[in-house]
Amino acid sequence: MPFFGPVDGVDLLTRLIAFVVAITIHEFMHAYTAYRLGDPTAARLGRITLNPVAHFDPLGFIFLLLILFGIPALAWGKPVPFNPGNFRDPKRGAMLVAAAGPLSNLVQAAVFVVPLWVAPAAVAAAPPIVQSLLYALVGLNLALAAFNMVPIPPLDGHKILTGLLPDFWYPVLAPLERYGFALLLLVIFVPGFLGINLLGPMIGPPLELLNRLVFPS
Repeated sequence: MPFFGPVDGVDLLTRLIAFVVAITIHEFMHAYTAYRLGDPTAARLGRITLNPVAHFDPLGFIFLLLILFGIPALAWGKPVPFNPGNFRDPKRGAMLVAAAGPLSNLVQAAVFVVPLWVAPAAVAAAPPIVQSLLYALVGLNLALAAFNMVPIPPLDGHKILTGLLPDFWYPVLAPLERYGFALLLLVIFVPGFLGINLLGPMIGPPLELLNRLVFPS
């Protein structure tokens, strides 16, 4: 997750809850989709569950706390392993498993925004913690969807792009996964030291569009 801004009090708690919910469902959908497509790897590891503990990554959680206290960083859940060789069509299967994550975030945002559309007066009269939690659940899920669609490994967008491009590109792009996290850090932090923001133009426009479409005006 990209830098989410400093928070305190109620917002700190609700954004923490929102992150746990969003990431748990995101990783669950990766695991469930892989299983339905014929790969039992994640199932054998106990990842087809909505228990947040199964998707907990200690280092990713520490970085989440840094984000919530206003320190720019990345946060993540435990990646879901899968073996494309178990799919009938490895290229298409890997793409569908990857797409399940961001799609789940969009669905979550669509569900949690319903009270803001159908009962705005009730939301306005609700305790601050309820209002904060609703906005955090919607906003964070939209941010995760936009961020994960960036076509840089190990983000889901890279697998989706690899699956959509002609077969010629598959042996070129797929091996980049092994260097995924290092590539992502290079793209984020090296340009940052030079005063260049590469991710902003990739995440900002789709996130702004999603916010306009999902949140009531």
